[in-house]
Amino acid sequence: MTTVPRPDVTDRFRELLDRLTEKAIEDYYNPYQRFDWADHLDEDQWWMSPELISVAGTAQAERLDEATLQRLSKWESINFYSLNVHGIRELLMEVVNRIHQPGFEAPSDFFHHFIGEENEHMWFFAEFCLRYGRKIYRPPVVAALGPAPLYEPEVENFLVFARILFFEEMVDHYNMAMGQDERLCRTIRQVNAIHHQDESRHIAFGRELVSHLYGLMRERVDEDRLREVEAYLKRYIVFSVNSFYNPEVYRDAGIADPLGLRAAVLADPARRVAERRVIRKPMAFFRKIGLFTDDTLPVG
Repeated sequence: MTTVPRPDVTDRFRELLDRLTEKAIEDYYNPYQRFDWADHLDEDQWWMSPELISVAGTAQAERLDEATLQRLSKWESINFYSLNVHGIRELLMEVVNRIHQPGFEAPSDFFHHFIGEENEHMWFFAEFCLRYGRKIYRPPVVAALGPAPLYEPEVENFLVFARILFFEEMVDHYNMAMGQDERLCRTIRQVNAIHHQDESRHIAFGRELVSHLYGLMRERVDEDRLREVEAYLKRYIVFSVNSFYNPEVYRDAGIADPLGLRAAVLADPARRVAERRVIRKPMAFFRKIGLFTDDTLPVG
């Protein structure tokens, strides 16, 4: 990866890094000892909050009985944790490529905690999938995003951490809800609550770093490039949201026509409302820093 020297970060950012590093040390836990893994999770229960499953609010959901919806929630849950496994693996590679590199001197100490925690998150999400689903779903096909453009180093750095921030904020929406949902078993609540605890630090760090990198990018590129970056990041958001509509999930749940269900659910206007709730915070953040000029997203 090509990097170039960057201006130093602000005192505010350094203070935040110090606080988050101290908090990471104080909150450290051994994930291999922390979890109370149940020997078995009953099939006839909710594995994901019913409001969060991909068919929620649609006409298609009304045609499914509760037993089918609960069975679907199991595989939606396995898909959600599988997406975390794949997403964390990708973000770890990007962060490792930048730790102790020019331009990332200040956050590199926190990167060590970030990398350690994310590696542990990947482990316990994979453990859940393999224990209770006997599988990890394949990652979404990245080709759906279109060919990866080649950008200036400042743009590449910004996009890496903007994607990481979006992914973490999207996941945290689910974690916060499921970590407190008494309809879910203790094992599922614990996995989500513990992940949310760590992600709150990562999101605070990510917002400050992305704001800093956005300022550096603006100094380097013209308005046309900024609009390209906006368009690319919006495509990434749609791609990420659409990864929750997995036909393999519908097939495992016993749905007769999984591709047909996916198409029907994706076309249902109710899903746009639900999706906007999931992505509300990162969308508002990207508008606040000045990258997004509006709230429109491309059709998936």
